[in-house]
Amino acid sequence: MTGWDPRQGPPGWGPQQPFSPPVIPPYQPTTGLSPWGRPARHSWEIALLVVVIMATVLAYLFALLFLLFGLMNYVVLGLVLAPILVWFGRGTTYSTQRLNAVKMSPTQFPEGYRMVAEAAARFGMATVPDAYVVLGNGQINAFASGHGFRRYVAVYSDLFEVGGQARDPDALAFIIGHEVGHIAAGHVSYWRQLGMFLVPFLPLLGNALIRSQEYTADNHGLCNRPDGARGAMQTLAGGKYLNSLVGFDEMADRACQEKGFFIWIVNAMSSHPVLTWRMWALRDRSRHGNMFWRPGGPPPRPAVAAPPYPPPVTGPPQAGPPTDTGRYGPSGYGEYYSSYLPR
Repeated sequence: MTGWDPRQGPPGWGPQQPFSPPVIPPYQPTTGLSPWGRPARHSWEIALLVVVIMATVLAYLFALLFLLFGLMNYVVLGLVLAPILVWFGRGTTYSTQRLNAVKMSPTQFPEGYRMVAEAAARFGMATVPDAYVVLGNGQINAFASGHGFRRYVAVYSDLFEVGGQARDPDALAFIIGHEVGHIAAGHVSYWRQLGMFLVPFLPLLGNALIRSQEYTADNHGLCNRPDGARGAMQTLAGGKYLNSLVGFDEMADRACQEKGFFIWIVNAMSSHPVLTWRMWALRDRSRHGNMFWRPGGPPPRPAVAAPPYPPPVTGPPQAGPPTDTGRYGPSGYGEYYSSYLPR
């Protein structure tokens, strides 16, 4: 075979999307809920993490105590072997992607490859994580994980049918920014996940911690591509074919309308923010996403659709562009990966 340009693909394979180098976005040191600066961590996340880690450490200590007194069962054994189980689970998950998934590169899914590099630059990460495309078979999902010093994101192939260049690349960039945000926020760290080993046994507290992490990752996705938040949520609500029929604002408005005990229960037991509340949080950037109680009051609109980066400014860093009217307020699982969608 004669030589061929790797940017165009081998002869006879049809047209390939050329790879363009990543665009390094402007970096601003201010942190807040506005997409102009660095993405904020959800206000509940650290407090919930400390409580969960303390509960997990106590469980480890009791397991060791029971082991010393010869009181052995599957729970005690699982807690004692937790460091090995977490390490083994992360290693097998990573190896599954290395063996079966398509690795994004300048010649394979180049648009997604560029989006991952741009998101890492947007969040000030020193290393760009690996990225894989996993066969979706109709599922809409993505996740982030790691093993050792390696970090990676995996995107289900069906998301490229929605977020590909021919349809809605902004939605795909938001989703990729969300997953890279999990890595930037430290959610996939081995030690963090070891400290969260007890999450499956703490349904209310553990799920609340996961929800706060998802809100944090949404803040990263919004900072990476504000214009993609609506399309991403519409796809999550209506699927990859009917997403355009979903009214983002109409669905977000129901967050303050749907009431009742079982509404509270469904949210409290969910590992991800319920969709109506999640849309509300992405639209109303004056406060952090609601954790336990439904939102109240009409938020300013539109708060999601905005230019991805502010115009150059001089002087001290600002939380928004000079034309900001105050709608953006400053804010100062027990599984082996963090997924984008609820499962």
